[in-house]
Amino acid sequence: MLIRHTPEWSIPEREATPEAVFLSRRAVIAAGGLAVAGAVVPCIAARADEEDPTSDLYPATRNPGYVLNREITPEALNLAYNNFYEFGSHKQVAAAAQALRTRPWEVSIDGLVEAERTIGIDELIRRFPLEERLYRLRCVEAWAMAIPWTGFPMRALLDFARPLGSAKYVRMETFLDSAMAPGQRQVWYPWPYVEGLAIEEAANDLAFLVTGAYGKPLARQMGAPLRLAVPWKYGFKSIKSIVRFTFTEERPKTFWETIQPAEYGFWANVNPEVPHPRWSQATEKILGTGERVPTVIYNGYGALVADLYRNMGGEKLFM
Repeated sequence: MLIRHTPEWSIPEREATPEAVFLSRRAVIAAGGLAVAGAVVPCIAARADEEDPTSDLYPATRNPGYVLNREITPEALNLAYNNFYEFGSHKQVAAAAQALRTRPWEVSIDGLVEAERTIGIDELIRRFPLEERLYRLRCVEAWAMAIPWTGFPMRALLDFARPLGSAKYVRMETFLDSAMAPGQRQVWYPWPYVEGLAIEEAANDLAFLVTGAYGKPLARQMGAPLRLAVPWKYGFKSIKSIVRFTFTEERPKTFWETIQPAEYGFWANVNPEVPHPRWSQATEKILGTGERVPTVIYNGYGALVADLYRNMGGEKLFM
């Protein structure tokens, strides 16, 4: 007999915020100073949508198992407020990120797998049924969004990749093209951007490979054409514009861990009781409303992920 336990962050599908509400002008203005910048970005996103060969797949059907108890962040605000260091170390990188060329785009799968392969992004996206999930996103900088992602479970990619039993981690890598991405000319950063998950994390129900958002293909500044969403972790773990998945026995050294290991670790699970060395993580600011609310351990997804970290000794799970 299947017994379904409702997570603390879940609400019935009928109570999900209507699109007209989360795109309201009032919510954008409430974000504080970002409405003007956001007003021009939807035109950019539309242009990206028109150029995307997979645009016929959107909007995808929403999975009713992944809904929220907070309003979705307005699309205009989300498109105007991004971390994407390849195109700048500030939040207003949307215009610069339009230089990102998303076609042709190939994804390599290598390392400890039955057979290494490279696949075009459009073939990869069409290989798996797409669905929409509503996820929280919690940045390590103590702000938060709620986003309607479209994509497919990362477990499906693992089934496609067929990793060997000796593979313990998935190392992910973004593109490397300093002519296209001016931020990659900053030699003090260890380009390309690298992230990683344990195999068990990648196989978890929540781990999601994102190809779209807000009912359309993913905008460039949000990490087109393929990014990760792991909502129980701080946002820097959700690598953008992925070109490589490498299955390995050794734990990968990630981008921010390489830059400052005292502040950014491999696991990076959300925990209000473990402060960043330079600020508290006890609360978070909701972008779109300006409301400050208590942070919840694992960003509210503990029922689905806490068991991944049992008996891990002295591992720094929350930085």
